[in-house]
Amino acid sequence: MKIVLINTICQKGSIGRICADLYEQLDRRGDTPYMIAGRGSIPSYMRGKVIGNKADFAMHVLKNFFQGKAGFGSAAVTKKLLAWLDEVQPDLIHLHNIHGFYLQTELLFDYLKKAGIPVVWTLHDCWPFTGHCAYFDYTGCDKWMEENGGCHDCPVHKSAYPYALFKDNTVWNYATKKRIFSGVPNLTIVVPSRWLKEKVAASFLKEYPVEVIYNGIDTDVFNVLDPKAQKLRDKQQAGYLHRRVLGVANYWEPRKGLTYLEQLSEKLPSNYMVEVVGLNKPQITTLLKKHPEGRFLPMPKTANPAQLAALYRTADVFVNPTLEDNFPTTNIEALACGTPVVTFRTGGSPEAIDEKTGIVVEKGDLEGLVAAVRKVCEEKPFSGPDCRQRGLLYTRGAFSLKYVELYEKMRYNNS
Repeated sequence: MKIVLINTICQKGSIGRICADLYEQLDRRGDTPYMIAGRGSIPSYMRGKVIGNKADFAMHVLKNFFQGKAGFGSAAVTKKLLAWLDEVQPDLIHLHNIHGFYLQTELLFDYLKKAGIPVVWTLHDCWPFTGHCAYFDYTGCDKWMEENGGCHDCPVHKSAYPYALFKDNTVWNYATKKRIFSGVPNLTIVVPSRWLKEKVAASFLKEYPVEVIYNGIDTDVFNVLDPKAQKLRDKQQAGYLHRRVLGVANYWEPRKGLTYLEQLSEKLPSNYMVEVVGLNKPQITTLLKKHPEGRFLPMPKTANPAQLAALYRTADVFVNPTLEDNFPTTNIEALACGTPVVTFRTGGSPEAIDEKTGIVVEKGDLEGLVAAVRKVCEEKPFSGPDCRQRGLLYTRGAFSLKYVELYEKMRYNNS
């Protein structure tokens, strides 16, 4: 089967890694996958191409800044993609993030409606059914719900991605998305959490069948130490001054809850170290000045999964204080490395853990977060093997198999 995967980027970030993993699993089983990325690069072993360029990206960003039209630039780039699709003649198209300033979505969806090719659309956030934002929990906005008539007077068009700085165009965006994203024959939506499935059911996308397929990770990379190394680590940690609290994000924007990790470092006992991975240089400089006592350690992003896995493995607890999210892969990466998780009750974040592998705290409850972290580190109610077992529910093999089953069903229904 020829399957075209389309996403903003390949390999980098959680969604880029998901797309790369899916490509590799499909290629291994004998299918013919293609990877289309909006920008960046794709590995030399992959079929496909990068369709965007820096000039087009800049023009699309400016179009959104001044007109509030994210997803409605890049017409020339999109036309070239559609011509390429006509040449390849795929059996199925799998969309991931179609926002990110590299596609003209109206052209794309007009093509999909006419071509009749089966389409899988994995929603990694809420942008497809809102007039602007990718998430709305942070502000508690529900204007996007169909029963409310759609988005208007956006409270975050200037401050939240995709940053329409000079124009609130949410009314037009909402109406246009509803028109162009509706009525695609043989389209199935996939979501990585039960939480997002509920949101889709309340949106104008409710006409489509929705499947929940949890994200998968490479559990060979994100794994536990062998028993001998684990015993040595436990012995070393027994005499180690600090208990290590880890936070990881691809990009620490406000909704990811960085301030809660800062406050954790101030409220936890002096033998705790809070390490935060994924910060940019200005953030690191600012945070080092704010926390000179050395109990808060800001660290840059790592693109090396093995290095990231080593950080998970050596932490006592992984803390994800996200304030709005879908199904963070960081949670399952930590679990696969044998590390328990503490997270806020936010979106699909709690769905990765159970009573044997972590604690869910009510969103925004700092004292509850402190108590949960101390419970995990001092009482040790969760075992590494239980966490690892939970993480193994989300292997990329299981993840890709569910997609393959969906692809086969959709191709059969289309024949």
